Amino acid sequence: MARRPGEPRPSTGPRSWWRAGSGARAKSGAGTESGAGTESGAGTESGGRTESGTRKESRGRARYRPRTPFWQRLTWPRVGDSSVAGQVFVFQAVIVLLLVAAAATAVVLQAHRDSEKEATNRSLAVAQTFANSPGIVAALRSPDPTAILQPRAEAARKLSGVDFVVVLNKQGIRYTHPNPARIGQHFIGTYRPAVEGHTVTGKSPGTLGPAVYAVVPVFAPSGKVVGLVSAGITVAKVSSAVEEQLPVLLGAAAGGLLLTTAGTVFMNRRLRRQTHGLGPAEMTRMYEHHDAVLHAVREGVLIVGGDGRLLLANDEAALLLDLPRFPEGRHVTELGLAPEATRLLTSERVADDEVVTTGDRQLVVNRRPTDQAGGPAGWVTTLRDSTELRALSGRAETARGRLTLLYEASTQIGTTLDVTRTAEELARVAVPRFADFVTVDLAEPVLRGKEPGPATADGDGLRRIALHGVADDSPLYRVGVEFSLMESTPQSESLASGEPVLTTDLHSSDTWSLHDPERGELLLAYGFHSFITVPLLARGVLMGMVNFWRGQRPEPFEPDDLSLAGELAARAAVCIDNARRYTHEHTMAVVLQHSLLPNRLPDQTALDLAYRYLPAESGVGGDWFDVLTLPGARVALVVGDVVGHGLHAAATMGRLRTAVANFSALDLPPEELLGHLDELVSRIDEEEGGYDPEAAEADGATETAGIGPVDSSRVASGASRAPDAARPPGSPDSPHLSDSSRSAEDTAQLSGGRTPVTGATCVYAVYDPASGRCTVARAGHPPPALVHPDGTAEFLELPAGLPLGLGGLPYETTEFTLPEGSRLVLYTDGLVEDRRWDIDVGLERLRTTLAGTTGPDPEATCESVLAALVPDRPGDDIAVLVARVRRIEADRIAEWSVPPDPAAVAGVRAEVSHRLTEWGLEEAAFTTELVLSELITNAIRYATGPIGVRLLRDRTLICEVSDTSSTSPHLRTAAATDEGGRGLFLVAQFADRWGTRYTAGGKVIWTETALPRGGG
Repeated sequence: MARRPGEPRPSTGPRSWWRAGSGARAKSGAGTESGAGTESGAGTESGGRTESGTRKESRGRARYRPRTPFWQRLTWPRVGDSSVAGQVFVFQAVIVLLLVAAAATAVVLQAHRDSEKEATNRSLAVAQTFANSPGIVAALRSPDPTAILQPRAEAARKLSGVDFVVVLNKQGIRYTHPNPARIGQHFIGTYRPAVEGHTVTGKSPGTLGPAVYAVVPVFAPSGKVVGLVSAGITVAKVSSAVEEQLPVLLGAAAGGLLLTTAGTVFMNRRLRRQTHGLGPAEMTRMYEHHDAVLHAVREGVLIVGGDGRLLLANDEAALLLDLPRFPEGRHVTELGLAPEATRLLTSERVADDEVVTTGDRQLVVNRRPTDQAGGPAGWVTTLRDSTELRALSGRAETARGRLTLLYEASTQIGTTLDVTRTAEELARVAVPRFADFVTVDLAEPVLRGKEPGPATADGDGLRRIALHGVADDSPLYRVGVEFSLMESTPQSESLASGEPVLTTDLHSSDTWSLHDPERGELLLAYGFHSFITVPLLARGVLMGMVNFWRGQRPEPFEPDDLSLAGELAARAAVCIDNARRYTHEHTMAVVLQHSLLPNRLPDQTALDLAYRYLPAESGVGGDWFDVLTLPGARVALVVGDVVGHGLHAAATMGRLRTAVANFSALDLPPEELLGHLDELVSRIDEEEGGYDPEAAEADGATETAGIGPVDSSRVASGASRAPDAARPPGSPDSPHLSDSSRSAEDTAQLSGGRTPVTGATCVYAVYDPASGRCTVARAGHPPPALVHPDGTAEFLELPAGLPLGLGGLPYETTEFTLPEGSRLVLYTDGLVEDRRWDIDVGLERLRTTLAGTTGPDPEATCESVLAALVPDRPGDDIAVLVARVRRIEADRIAEWSVPPDPAAVAGVRAEVSHRLTEWGLEEAAFTTELVLSELITNAIRYATGPIGVRLLRDRTLICEVSDTSSTSPHLRTAAATDEGGRGLFLVAQFADRWGTRYTAGGKVIWTETALPRGGG
């Protein structure tokens, strides 16, 4: 019967069912010696059976019967016995059997491997012996090899015990076989390696079981393979010594099982004797302990009989179900339980952790029948109170959901350094788990990377940046709408105070929509009922606000939601401020890079040019290019790559580009120009002191690189053609750089960190359209590519040279003759390098792409190269410069050799005047004759060796006088009393430009004069 807490337990009553059950179990104990009349006790001495198998009793004592042998009185364990001895016996037997099975398996497998190995060795030995036997080479070369070799092969097969010895020719045709009908047929198996002099072993199914075979070559004295010999044998014919171990193993296993059985029998007998020592007092005490535990546990226990009456209920069950006093013996329907609990307890079904509500409690119920193991009919039910646990679990689940949302927000907000993208990520992460709709409004200056003014705190000049919700038809302001707030609204209050503001019921509040009452009515009609407005405040900068709305779910926001909303907004505000700062800094870098890269290419007639510049996803970098005009209608092409990204890399790129332009003005050969550039880079590194990674990390730790898709607007492109070549419509004239993202290295650069300049690369090429010669040198840069007029592409072979700043070795120049119409392609390593493959693979991809481009148009070449090689998210800057080669027509060039005689000057002047007349440049004749007279006269007077004169009719009229002297004339102001010194002064006055360039054989003094109108 059930007791109230503290009530004494009755000594008699319906609980006798439980005691009777325990007594019944005590009576059925096995192995008793004096408990005559037991039902299941076996092997008793004084209460046993007679020889006829019938029980004889007289006056309460057993009659005399002969003593049974000892082995018959042993208690043998049964497989299904639940005693400890039986369990130990089964466990030991299983272990022994498993060990025997494992050992037998290992022996069988070893025997199989040994047999297969022995069969292979025997086949190989027989084949090699027969192949090396005397006379076999001669027999193979005889007219009828079968007649000679068949008897010998059969004799060898019988003596060796193999299944076959087959001689083949090199085509695999059998000369011998145990079955003469197969002679002349093709050998079945692998033999090709043996033809090449190798030994072949293999396996085949075989008609008599698995077999192995070997094929060996037959070598002539010259070492040449003249035939093959194959031998094979069935694996089953080869016996292994391991098989002899199986009887011993099985015998040992049988002995082990016998010992295990004997030991278990004696253990079982001993345990039965020890169990007999447990008396009624001990059994009662054990029951009392069990009863005490049953009523002390914090889990209710009910036992209902097969007739539906309650047999047992512990104290916890009486408390949970509010049972009446002494409920044992009553029917379940008479206990006054809740209908749901009554239906479950009277049903005939099993319950697993089923929740049942009784009053204000929620109970977890488990129910099992008692007759599963042959016990009495009935049901055992356990009850556990989960009311407080479920309440705590609900609160914990809410807290866990909020923590999960905050964790996801930390990983999903701020993935890029783009203000709009960050605002959209905030809106997406909060819908739908926290809010039904989210709007983000920012001050206009924030979008431009600037710090907003004090008007933001008043709600003026806000722009909707992000809107995300569970539906797309809400009446909220669309993205891009500008608006201002009025005072006394929750939004204005939040901006002014810097704290989140909660409006739980929009219907009862009339201040939240003062700035737009009509839209407020639309929002209420749509179903919005509560919202939270939170300011976006980071590092003391107020940038805008975020609003969390609920309208689809019925639950309004609660005060506990303010902390979560504030945390989401605070994390997003830091990311938006990072993006704002980056936008400001990146804009500066972009403007700087715009100013440092060529805005347009110079006008010239030597090359048709096109270029592309694509910055990396991580931001602006240090790749650069330039096209420079040189005297004599020559053009210099240069492409370089500076280490790193960001503001410092862009500034360094500008310094190097300016240096190259200045060095090229001196008309230095490519190798000397790179040498001077190498010294400049070393000096820059020494002056700036290298790279400070700690400063870069400290300044850029809060900023994260964003990676977005590549679009065509990020590609800086341009083209320059000869004046008579058509420029494609819509070709851009200036580069357009991306400001969508940058890397941590970019952040370090913009924040003041420095990357070393050492390691920068450069390639410098000078093309002369008069001769078609191109002189190239490079400093650690990828080699230029040349696309011939027939479409074939190759890389120019020239020394690589060390990157700039390393010093130590001079640079080398290589000269090439470029066919007219060919295309010279210069590029940076970002075009061919990729983490997915080696640079050689990238170079080959570039060569294949160039060879597949159709037409000589440099613009089309640039487009094809970028489309084929640039990934969606380039990790490095890419610069491509394509130049189609042109030549100056021979009729635009005039050359003369002048003897070192002053009298020859007049003849040269006459020939020059005649040629200018042919070119239609009569107006330039006087000036040109004067200039040439002075230059030739100076060469005759001061220089040595042959003197050459050349006229080039290009965009300007170019006059060149060459000699073998390396002394350059200098312009000076002659005194009034000086007889000479005015020649170069006259040249400088009449020529637009003049200068000196040195060659391997001396120097060239050149002048450029503008062509008269109509003379071009």
